Amino acid sequence: MSRARPVIPDIGPVVSSAHLASSSLPALSEVEFALTMANNAFHRWMVRCMTAAGMPGLSPLEVLIVHLVNHRDRPKTLADICLVLNIEDTHLANYAIKKLESHKLVKTGRNGKEKTVTITDDGARICARYAEIREALVVRAARQLGHDPADISRMAALLRTLSGAYDQAARAAAAL
Repeated sequence: MSRARPVIPDIGPVVSSAHLASSSLPALSEVEFALTMANNAFHRWMVRCMTAAGMPGLSPLEVLIVHLVNHRDRPKTLADICLVLNIEDTHLANYAIKKLESHKLVKTGRNGKEKTVTITDDGARICARYAEIREALVVRAARQLGHDPADISRMAALLRTLSGAYDQAARAAAAL
């Protein structure tokens, strides 16, 4: 006996806040909800991957900073780190750097008046191990989804552009 599939009424966009989706651009609410889900999943992934790589107890910000400091194997200033990662509160970045330094993943110095941060050998090793685990678990899974890498790059460009719109809106909201 075949059973009829239930009819699901049009449920509209998948959002977390219907009152925001009722705007003139409901698709933006869909993006915001997807960003929230992706952000939380990404943070959870970074912490667990770093734990698997041999460095438990780091926050998502600390993981981001150690990878950025390792990037291109050249010193970064606190200002560079905050600019690239779009960190408004330098105290958060400074605290994260101190914690990474206590774990001997980075070392700090000075270039004139500016604080500089460089990767240590231990930090580079942890980043390399993280990259191996990422390749085996995330990259492999993402490739199996079959998305065109060019589409993924376009999505990243769109998200960077949207981040600029949110930054501009945040400045405007602060002036209200």
